[in-house]
Amino acid sequence: MTDRMLIKGGIVLTQDPALGEMAGADVLIEGDKIAAVGHNLSADGARTIDAAGDIVIPGFIDTHRHTWETSIRTCAPDFALITYFGSILDKFAPHYRPDDVYAGNLWGSLECINAGITTLVDWSHIINTPDHADAGIRGLQESKIRSVYAYGFGNTSLVDWWFGPDYTGSVLTSNGPDARRIRKEYFNSDDGRITMALATRGPNFCKPEVVRHDWELAKELGLNITVHVAMDRFGYTKMQITGLRDMDLLYPNTTYVHASHFTDEEWALARDSGGNVSFAPQIEVQMGHGWAPAVTAMSYHLPIGLSSDVATTAPSDQFTQMRSIFGSERGRKHQEAWEADLDGLEASPGLITARQVLGWATIGGAQVAGIADRTGSLTPGKQADIVVIDGSAVNVAPIIDPVGAVVCAADVSNVKTVMVAGEILKEEFRLKASLDAPRRAVEGSRDYLLSKFGDPEPGWIVKATA
Repeated sequence: MTDRMLIKGGIVLTQDPALGEMAGADVLIEGDKIAAVGHNLSADGARTIDAAGDIVIPGFIDTHRHTWETSIRTCAPDFALITYFGSILDKFAPHYRPDDVYAGNLWGSLECINAGITTLVDWSHIINTPDHADAGIRGLQESKIRSVYAYGFGNTSLVDWWFGPDYTGSVLTSNGPDARRIRKEYFNSDDGRITMALATRGPNFCKPEVVRHDWELAKELGLNITVHVAMDRFGYTKMQITGLRDMDLLYPNTTYVHASHFTDEEWALARDSGGNVSFAPQIEVQMGHGWAPAVTAMSYHLPIGLSSDVATTAPSDQFTQMRSIFGSERGRKHQEAWEADLDGLEASPGLITARQVLGWATIGGAQVAGIADRTGSLTPGKQADIVVIDGSAVNVAPIIDPVGAVVCAADVSNVKTVMVAGEILKEEFRLKASLDAPRRAVEGSRDYLLSKFGDPEPGWIVKATA
């Protein structure tokens, strides 16, 4: 890693309101931090990265991904949510070995880096044994991505997932839930490249005493909570926030994932308790969770982050998520206007903008992940988590509005340079990491897991081997 680098002459979209957007600007990196952003910066002796004509942004942040499922990518393109529960969580998850978790996490994290995602919230509900947790963390570490390891619960059967009495960190040790060991062994500081959160099921998915146990465990360990809520039109996923209120468990900095069917009361409770939301817009519309109600979340002034959720069913890059929420949420507001027979300048009130969407994929995601003090914007003093997007590409040039170019035109193929904490992990469109061994591992994991699934789904062409 070079101590000093200068990204020179780029179109810099800082996501810092005090700095704004700059054409022909420089970003100076010293060690693992951004030292300065501006024009004609002096940097004698620094390595120079020529970004003339390119777009420089903070790294994207994925606020909710079940990374362990990377090994079974695209196995379920046509699944609805209820089918996902019955197949992915009941037929695949119980058979996962620690090596499968490691392979999925490493390959999924490398996929993130390749796509310009520099921070990943790994929602790890595959803690079937303590070894599964260790393996997942090892995969994150080896990839060098910045991440929040959201320690979850086991997936030994769908019945246990849905109604089981087991606690988050359900593998019990002499010190109680294994989450305590993980906190002490890997995350005794909150300053590392990988930090910890607690991923739990919440009200309506388990008994009240389990909910209380999990929330109090998070408080004991000093961890933020991330939890699925209101993710279907059916009653069991509704009114979870009021349930937390009734138990006096509305903790600040809790991430409410999906929130597609919040009531007005729940939105207000989330806001007043200092919560935030993570939307997985492509998954939500594709699998039937509901809309990603960004306009409503904005009206309640809740921080918003974007998520890829599951690689089983949809692409896992932030370009997909940005375009999905941009199109679906604007489409929803247009439809409301049509139904109200509005016309003229007020034809479609409440339309989100491309700049808001890019903000959710970067600084908004950092706020949701609880790390906005160190990443999410190109602010001097923050970690140098930076992405350079090729502005000369046939699908990007000519650039008029650079935010429009990122949100509405660019894709993974245009991610030219990626650095995390000042370390270049992708350069000239190529990952620095060797991919051969990780790919063999994830393909071997796929083959093993398919051999345990039972009758294959229609369309599967890969022959499973025991």
